[in-house]
Amino acid sequence: MTEAGFLEVTWTDPVTGCRGYLVIDRLVRGVASGGLRMRRGCTLSEVRGLARGMTLKEGLNYDPAGRYIPLGGAKGGIDSDPYDENARDVVTRYLRAMRPLIERYWTLGEDLGLRQDVIDGVIADIGLRSSIQAIHPLLEDRDAATGRLAAAFKIEVGGLGLDELVGGLGVAQATLTGLDILGLGGGPNRVVVQGFGSMGGATARFLAEAGLDVVGVSDVHGVVTNPSGLDVENLLRHRDRFGGINRDHLKAGDALLPPEAWLDVPAEVLVPAAVSYCVDAGNQARIGAKLVVEAANMPVTADAEDLLGARGIPVVPDFVANSATNSWWWWTLFGDIGADADEAFAQVRTRMRELVTNMVDQATRDGLSLRTAALRLSETNLEAIQARFG
Repeated sequence: MTEAGFLEVTWTDPVTGCRGYLVIDRLVRGVASGGLRMRRGCTLSEVRGLARGMTLKEGLNYDPAGRYIPLGGAKGGIDSDPYDENARDVVTRYLRAMRPLIERYWTLGEDLGLRQDVIDGVIADIGLRSSIQAIHPLLEDRDAATGRLAAAFKIEVGGLGLDELVGGLGVAQATLTGLDILGLGGGPNRVVVQGFGSMGGATARFLAEAGLDVVGVSDVHGVVTNPSGLDVENLLRHRDRFGGINRDHLKAGDALLPPEAWLDVPAEVLVPAAVSYCVDAGNQARIGAKLVVEAANMPVTADAEDLLGARGIPVVPDFVANSATNSWWWWTLFGDIGADADEAFAQVRTRMRELVTNMVDQATRDGLSLRTAALRLSETNLEAIQARFG
């Protein structure tokens, strides 16, 4: 395990035979950060890409004057169905096997298919202090820091937890800033959000609050659409813990479409907020939006993004748009912000406006794609982190 390389672990569940993976892309001050996902079909290559994305997120949010110093990037993944009745047992065996790495190197939270309360419960069951205990040696006052983060996790706004809201707010602010500074804000701005879990649901809420018409959302069962705009709050009230919407509580004018139809709903903004690789070279031609914002990790393949760019459709990359959840954890833990919703929302809005503005400015100045511009910004910060910490 070296600073220049990465660690990859492949695990086989002794009961079900399913595979699990952990990739540590980089260590900063001996620690890496990244969530654990669970989905059927998860691969080592996918987890490797996600871990690299976490390194880029951390680097992009580096503030030399902040208390929070970005960590390295990591990611875990389990190739198993999170809906299975034995899913929690699989997670327990996986985390028990990864225990030495969780104790010293890997701080983890929820990701696709897993909620934070499940991870926290398993962590307690296997006798660990916390899913982020590897960071404890870096804290000046561990009790105050962990108490502040625990208090923040108890905050709810409009029936949703603050920990769920900050990620969606970041995506919404990235969308609004992108529309503004790219000159795309004129005329109607209808939005389709693919995925209605933690990230997708919160994104839809904040975009609706900003005055955009959320005309379509999708879950595992299909697409709910309304050309006049969906009642997002009604859908959130009738959503299960996996983001599934109860169709018995739809409003007049709401219509149902099959799952694959999410790309066909007319909209100016498309927010893929569910699975990786859902937009590829084969289906990107169906997109008529003027802006794509990646709320999920790696939802648009590289060749699809090139084709979208050739058609004049910019893509705000995932490691920019969805970075607020990760940063909020550490801003709160290290004390850059307190356990307060208004303070968290202000920090997320300010930081996301800065990130997207800087990205677009560099892209415009140097004739780059948004992703290439964001990569350059992150890599510059990673070099500064390397120079500061060795």
